[in-house]
Amino acid sequence: MQIYKVGGAVRDRLLGRPVTDIDRVVVGADAEQMLALGYRPVGEDFPVFLHPQSGEEYALARTERKSGRGYGGFTFHASPDVTLEEDLIRRDLTINAMAEDDQGTLFDPYGGQRDLAARVLRHVSPAFAEDPLRVLRVARFAARYAPLGFSVAEETLALMRQLAESGELAHLTAERSWKEISRALMEPRPDVFVQVLRDCGALAALLPEVDALFGVPQPAAHHPEIDTGVHVLSVLQQCAEHEQPLSVRWASLLHDVGKGLTPAEQWPRHIAHEHLGLNLIQAINERCKVPRDCAELALLVGEFHTHGHRARELRASTLLELLQRFDVFRRPQRFAEFVAACEMDARGRLGLEQRDYPQAAYLLGAAEVARQVAVKPLLEKGHKGAELGEALNRERLNALKAYKEREQA
Repeated sequence: MQIYKVGGAVRDRLLGRPVTDIDRVVVGADAEQMLALGYRPVGEDFPVFLHPQSGEEYALARTERKSGRGYGGFTFHASPDVTLEEDLIRRDLTINAMAEDDQGTLFDPYGGQRDLAARVLRHVSPAFAEDPLRVLRVARFAARYAPLGFSVAEETLALMRQLAESGELAHLTAERSWKEISRALMEPRPDVFVQVLRDCGALAALLPEVDALFGVPQPAAHHPEIDTGVHVLSVLQQCAEHEQPLSVRWASLLHDVGKGLTPAEQWPRHIAHEHLGLNLIQAINERCKVPRDCAELALLVGEFHTHGHRARELRASTLLELLQRFDVFRRPQRFAEFVAACEMDARGRLGLEQRDYPQAAYLLGAAEVARQVAVKPLLEKGHKGAELGEALNRERLNALKAYKEREQA
């Protein structure tokens, strides 16, 4: 029985990156031996055990065989006869197919170290093309390691294209897809994730509404980059540089999908694209089973991001309606995330990445002014029920009018 560290723990140590999760594989043992040593079994698909003291995971070396469609369409075989090389060859990328024993001896049968040095993401074997989830995983790794100069090998991209064209991506569960998408959006270069998916045809299969934005022009006066898809990539890059949360990144990815519905004869203008995009955003949220906070913000940003850009032009009454739509009096954080998404949208334009966005301070200031209107004096005046609500709205509107006058003075 031999135990090895495998995968990301080895890869990241060799890259000089912090090692967080440590995966271990056990060669030369079976389930009975693990149980006899006090390990606790977990996992339904293949034998994984928890260490009796540390609680860390130890997986028996295994092989796999394609038996159906999608990510779950595999049968696994674990036995003491499975070698380390047989276990490693079923992994996705060469840089993830290295192992290390307790003495620090490196086992690298498939050239992972070579590809680390060359900054290449390369598949281990042709079996890569049996698992559609690997398309998303490789794109996510590309987003993580792009700042280090990594790119996807052409032959691996070809297999990813083969998977995208096969229809296999349709057999991924929404939960598995969202897990990869959400993780990828939080990587240092989420724009690279989207670009790699597009390069292999997977974006058209997974998020056709976003794929449709590439090649759609916008007015050069507002969008020097012209192409709507390129703009979305730039907005995602700004989100990463400004360390925005997942909800803002998801909303930023979808904020302009309505422009994909604009008839070509109306280009480069996109009249009412905000409202046209709402049904698309709703459909994407449902299809991907997006968590509620991300789904709601995406819809609100899609509908109101141009309000954000025109914040100083809005009448006090429109400003109050905007704050009410966001439920800013109970959920101020959601409005702050909306403002952040608007700023990322404004910065995600060629040559305008560093420009100031005074609308952010103006909108947040307006929200604070409206929230500071006290209810107690109105109650003391005898207002109650619907009358109280109307009186509160009047006071908030007056406060916003005064704020607007001060800001414009």
